[in-house]
Amino acid sequence: MLTTILKRLLGAIPNIIGVIVVTFLLTRALPGDPAAFFAGPSGSAEAVEQIREKLGLNRPLPVQFGYYVRDLAKGDWGVSLSTGQPVLRELATRLPASLELTLVGLLLSVVIAIPLGVLAATRPGSWIDHACRAIATAGVSLPTFFTGLLLAYVFYFLLGWAPAPLGRLDAYLSAPPSVTGFYLIDSLIARDLEVFWAALRQLALPAITLGLFVLAPLARMTRAAMLGVLSADFIRTARASGLSSRTVIFTYAFRNAVLPVMTTLGMVFSFLLGSNVLVEKVFAWPGIGSFAIEALVSSDYAPVQGFVLAMALLYVLLNLTIDIAYGLIDPRVRVEG
Repeated sequence: MLTTILKRLLGAIPNIIGVIVVTFLLTRALPGDPAAFFAGPSGSAEAVEQIREKLGLNRPLPVQFGYYVRDLAKGDWGVSLSTGQPVLRELATRLPASLELTLVGLLLSVVIAIPLGVLAATRPGSWIDHACRAIATAGVSLPTFFTGLLLAYVFYFLLGWAPAPLGRLDAYLSAPPSVTGFYLIDSLIARDLEVFWAALRQLALPAITLGLFVLAPLARMTRAAMLGVLSADFIRTARASGLSSRTVIFTYAFRNAVLPVMTTLGMVFSFLLGSNVLVEKVFAWPGIGSFAIEALVSSDYAPVQGFVLAMALLYVLLNLTIDIAYGLIDPRVRVEG
């Protein structure tokens, strides 16, 4: 297993290098000039040129890239021109908000999608099967920002059941002492149930929005994987041996169908890390996605580059976690690795 992990890490190095190069070039190719933006509408050409010289934007691209790589090697991801803070500090401050939203949305989708897919596969042609396919179609068809706006309109504006979609916590409440950065966990550690329920209410709509987006591919893959396994010879043998339906489905069928579901889970988690950018803007969620969008609008290169690099590193860690989970679920994967 250790050899497999080292191989995966070494194989990820060229990908990370490619991400760094492509992101650097794309940010420079985007329309807009950071110097002109921060000089303002009344800034003179001389002021803009002074800002460009101070930021090093008047140097050739290879020279800029060399300085950028040198700073990355030192652990310096640059400074955000919008906030004046180091990008790494800004990302570390905002990352827990994005991860909390993503993980809760993913957990919500897993709790619903996997049992729904199993039930649809064991009852083909039933109303559960048709409902599973209808939910999968709707989840794929509806964009996340539209779903978020619709949920906010119905549950906040019309019914008044949800709080205003304005961040992680009500304005009159203070954030719990930071331990993990996750408000739900930190409020429980501090034994502050008022903050816990307030944070949970704020989290509900954006998490449901992401959960609906992920539920569709997970339910569809679970159904397809279970249908494939249930038609296998060893399942017919297990049933002919007199084993109960529950034992056949959960002990034999689901365990063999879980690997493609795990693969889909890793893919949709990476999709969530990107799609939560729109959800964060809809619900004013202070995560790294909204931070990157604001930096992109102001042509602030360093936060955009830092956001993409952070997503790439998270994606590598995610793939590594999935590989380890494969080995724990199916020992044959460890032997082949």
